[in-house]
Amino acid sequence: MPVPPLPPALEHVFTIEVAISPPLSNGAGENGERKHIPITGGTVSGPLLRGRVLPGGYDWLWQRPDGVAEVNAHYSLEAEDGTLIYVRNFGLRVALPETRAALRVGEPVDPGAYYFRAAPVFDAPDGRHQWLRETLFVSRVTPQPGGVTVDVFRCL
Repeated sequence: MPVPPLPPALEHVFTIEVAISPPLSNGAGENGERKHIPITGGTVSGPLLRGRVLPGGYDWLWQRPDGVAEVNAHYSLEAEDGTLIYVRNFGLRVALPETRAALRVGEPVDPGAYYFRAAPVFDAPDGRHQWLRETLFVSRVTPQPGGVTVDVFRCL
């Protein structure tokens, strides 16, 4: 009898606190609504990476007609040693209409009331931070007033 496969373990490596400006919108259409969310800064802290989020990135969120939001964020981090790291973070937020309404106006919502996960991909130069481009990651995203918290875990 075959042994069932073991799922990969996860290790928390750092948390990104992303500051954002209010979303800009194309307006609703037959395919949903595209939101342009400016990334204005933030911090990176954790056991394996510390630094800051550079202003100038964007999340091009697509609010689909079925209520699912597709996250497509692109931004840069600057590690404490000055290394620049490019981030592409793709994810899904699934929530009931009343939960989406509460999140939209910044009300606190129990993270168990919605599903918000992403898969960040990092582009780092050779050297101290190249492990970021050689590893698969998943993240839990939690909306906060004026931003989001991205808890990043590497798959072991």
